[in-house]
Amino acid sequence: MKKSFSIIEYQEADQDIKDIYDDTKRTLGIPFVLNWFKCQAGNPALLRGNWAKLKSTLCEGTVPNIIKQLIIYTVSAERQCNYCAEAHKLFADMMGKSLSTDPDFLISENMDSELVPNSYRVAVRTVANAALSDGHVEEKDFDALMNAGFNEDEIQELFAQADLVNMLNTIANISGIKIDNEIVELSYSL
Repeated sequence: MKKSFSIIEYQEADQDIKDIYDDTKRTLGIPFVLNWFKCQAGNPALLRGNWAKLKSTLCEGTVPNIIKQLIIYTVSAERQCNYCAEAHKLFADMMGKSLSTDPDFLISENMDSELVPNSYRVAVRTVANAALSDGHVEEKDFDALMNAGFNEDEIQELFAQADLVNMLNTIANISGIKIDNEIVELSYSL
């Protein structure tokens, strides 16, 4: 039987953990704390460090967040990290609604659509390949990103997603967390 990490709910957390939880909700724009954070709250230093990394890598910078969500979804689905695949698919699909007036359009299922900018496809394909090949990249990968319109800073930001998704998947798989009920409920509203 697989052991899971303990989940520390908001009401059970001490004030330092509540402050981190509040920051995750505010930064991610969601009204609940993800299980990915709650399973790390027993180790405040770990939670604080992993949140700082996730926040700066995923939520800050100039590359559109939708591209980052799609990279994490793509790699997670390939690796069969169900928690990360489901969560980041939902976030990407919510953001992808801005690309189409069709209420049934899901970017995660329509990456080849003409509605999806070529730069998104190139970034997702290139960075997902880097993450899945333990960071193996070639000059042609950098060239593909440059030709898609990304500058050197943005390319560095994109490749940081390969490292981030590795951390996200590892923690989600090792911790044994299940998808948040709130994410399941949000997915029904898409």
